[in-house]
Amino acid sequence: MKKSLLLGIMLIVLVSVLFAGGAKEKEGYVFGSDCTWPPLEFVDENGEIVGFEIDLIAAMSERSGVPMTVRNVAWDGIFAGLNNGAYDAVASGVTVLEERKATMDFTTPILEVTQSIIVNKSSASLANEKALAGKTVGVQIGTTGHFAVEKIAGVTVKAYDEIGLAVEDLLNKNLDAVVADSIIAADFVLANDNYSDKLTVSGSVAGDVEQIAMAVKKGNSELLNLLNENIAALKADGTIAALKDKWNIL
Repeated sequence: MKKSLLLGIMLIVLVSVLFAGGAKEKEGYVFGSDCTWPPLEFVDENGEIVGFEIDLIAAMSERSGVPMTVRNVAWDGIFAGLNNGAYDAVASGVTVLEERKATMDFTTPILEVTQSIIVNKSSASLANEKALAGKTVGVQIGTTGHFAVEKIAGVTVKAYDEIGLAVEDLLNKNLDAVVADSIIAADFVLANDNYSDKLTVSGSVAGDVEQIAMAVKKGNSELLNLLNENIAALKADGTIAALKDKWNIL
């Protein structure tokens, strides 16, 4: 009798868990993104959220049949929002770091990047981190570029809420350089008519190649598996390569 009762309870719990998972997929998932990082995610002239990761999320949603939407949130506090359930995942040019793995889980990488040095074309070229000594360098606060520049001796670091603000200060000659992900740097220099004739990527900061992935709340294996399955399929069928070409990502 006790065994039968226990078995019944276990079946009820199992059905409840499966139903909850299915309900979540039917309802859909929300991704938090700091939409100030072209070409990964940004707001275009029509007020629409666009970019490589935005298109990738749309492709995963279409392939899986699971609704996936993007919420524009500030970078400062983006991981706190993930942890407290404000959204289900973060897609915002997130670098996979060991310290971050303690509080969140990452998908398989979707991109690999380095840290580029952007300067005015009229200024002296700065090829590497040694050349930044004695210079004033702009970064976006809390990013990998910020962490990398802080390690360079003799550099005056100016941190901004958005990388675009740092680039504008560079154009106004208030900075000697800006350090940002190579993907972001390429967009400001190569793909933006407002900057392409004024700025150049003059070098890079030494360091490991960064892996960019999407993040989910620690232990959310259901969503993690769904995203990984779709990333693998979209890599295999050429969709991700096509999106990289679309957004000028080398």
